[in-house]
Amino acid sequence: MPAFQQRQAVNVPFSQSSQISTIVGCAESLKPNSVLDVGVGMGQYGFLLRTNLEHFGLYEVKGAEARQTPREHWRVRIDGIEGYAGYLTPVHQWAYNAIRIGDALQLLPGIADSEYEMVIAIDILEHFEKADGIAFLRQCRRVASRMVLVSTPKAFCEQHVEANPFEDHRSVWTQAELAHEGYSRVLPNGDSWIVAWEAGRAPDGTDSAT
Repeated sequence: MPAFQQRQAVNVPFSQSSQISTIVGCAESLKPNSVLDVGVGMGQYGFLLRTNLEHFGLYEVKGAEARQTPREHWRVRIDGIEGYAGYLTPVHQWAYNAIRIGDALQLLPGIADSEYEMVIAIDILEHFEKADGIAFLRQCRRVASRMVLVSTPKAFCEQHVEANPFEDHRSVWTQAELAHEGYSRVLPNGDSWIVAWEAGRAPDGTDSAT
């Protein structure tokens, strides 16, 4: 394989595959009517959430006839934020209702409080310096009404992508740091912290109403 291809094979906008079923399963259990995917990359979570949350609603079957349900009749709103427009493909056009292009830290403040029932940020947090990462986690909580689901590697992996600095790795996070920001529910995974902030839950994971 040419050297250019070897480098590109490492620095692509995909998350590690072992966490996919956990993340999609969590969303299926929540059954949100609206989702914001921050850092959509190649759109794999938008596609999976569209098919798994919309499910039978994607098709209309009447006897021997079947057709795709028109987009305006879809039940679930799935929007995204992406810093690098070069990643966008026809997958995004189909799976997402809308995608904002730009820096998430600049775009999130323009979104209303509790605008989305669920916010996901999969393998995004490690691309921020710590101070910006904390601000990012708080903005995600602000725009979510029910849950924010975040994943980030447990170990630091050096990564620098000249063509897209948004892909550079700048931080690594501990479970304690994430819990301090309210992300106290931990979902099982060997390679990544998959953590959730849930409305009505105290930072220690207990019901805040008790």
